[in-house]
Amino acid sequence: MRWALHSLKWLYPGMRVKRWLGLSFLGLFVSLMGVSLAFRNRPLDLLAIPNNIWDGLAYLLHFSHAQWPNTILIGWIIILSGLGICAFALARLTHSLATAANPGDNKASLVDVVYRNRFLSQGARVVVIGGGTGLSTMLRGLKQYTNNITAVVTVTDDGGSSGKLTRQLNMLPPGDIRNCLVALADSEADMTDLFQYRFKGGSTFAGEGLRDHAFGNLLIAAMNDIAGGDFQKAIKQTSTILNIRGRVLPSTLQHCGLRAEMANGEIIEGETAIVHSPNRIKRIMLTPPEAKPIDEVIGAIAEADLIVLGPGSVYTSVLPPLLVQGIPEALRQSRAKKIYICNVMTQKGETDNFTASDHIKAIEGHVPTRIFDYVLANTGRPSDDLLEKYASAGSVLVEPDADRLKALSYRVVTGDFISQTDVVRHNPAALAEAIMRLLR
Repeated sequence: MRWALHSLKWLYPGMRVKRWLGLSFLGLFVSLMGVSLAFRNRPLDLLAIPNNIWDGLAYLLHFSHAQWPNTILIGWIIILSGLGICAFALARLTHSLATAANPGDNKASLVDVVYRNRFLSQGARVVVIGGGTGLSTMLRGLKQYTNNITAVVTVTDDGGSSGKLTRQLNMLPPGDIRNCLVALADSEADMTDLFQYRFKGGSTFAGEGLRDHAFGNLLIAAMNDIAGGDFQKAIKQTSTILNIRGRVLPSTLQHCGLRAEMANGEIIEGETAIVHSPNRIKRIMLTPPEAKPIDEVIGAIAEADLIVLGPGSVYTSVLPPLLVQGIPEALRQSRAKKIYICNVMTQKGETDNFTASDHIKAIEGHVPTRIFDYVLANTGRPSDDLLEKYASAGSVLVEPDADRLKALSYRVVTGDFISQTDVVRHNPAALAEAIMRLLR
């Protein structure tokens, strides 16, 4: 009885269900009338259509038994008309239910909503580790295959809006986390414009102007304040607002910075200063070095089916989470397939003239244990105009030296993974397809 009463809610005013249910029943009735007309001399016991229906139709349509062949044609026309009414009503009903289930997308179909909420929720458990724009680009592709994504993000950014908020509010830098949240959002197109919007000044915030602050960073900062300084809770609340597919976790909840030993022996403090140094990086370190990961990160790694490192700046995005105590050991113990996504282009001052194998050696030189088995390297080539543009800024295409990678006992996945736009980046769809193919 309780279930029956609860089901009556479908008939409440404003549900936009009754009209389409009524229209579908009308279509069914019309089809049955057509059946009665077309199959006048055939058994209709299962349909329980009384003979007086035929008599009424015959009277209205002025047909006699002698005109039976014509009634068959008319009957089938009526049947198809009724089915058409049913199909239209059901299509409008599913659209009404879909827009109610996902109000942010008026173009959503019910099958898309069910696919996202049911099928993708049973997808592979994927952990991605890193930071920067490379990680968020990859997440845009992976979310088409599974909702069970955990992004473990570096928290050492000390420049721009993130750096200001860290100094002003004593919170962890939100920039890389913001990019991942937006990439995993259902309404990504709308959220990208909003969360990536940067103020141009004109008002004050914590003693300084809003200039250069990203709206998404300010929202996370507000959530952090509401959560009483609980940064992890603030990320969860922001994730709920964006209705993201998966979850985003900081690699550690401790305030950390980067320290680099350069090739000339110089020691540089801070990510921004390291990136802008003209000298080559010899070694990167966390300060303090005893930073610990949160339990959810270790748990996600242990339960993962697939673990992906990168793409991103090898020294300032990929390596920092790997320097958090306990994460390399958890990666080593994990039975998941582990793959490193090599960058497409080198970075001036950080990976000058690096090949794919040089990226691997840089990681191996910082991590005490082998942590991945596969290397994905791009073999595609962007346009000459783009290559010239990057060359003028000190970046060149990363050579996918597969033979040297195999000599290092890595399994190599190669292919054209470049997105042909005005910048050279990975193609999210091609990259995700290559990654998920490892599980098949």
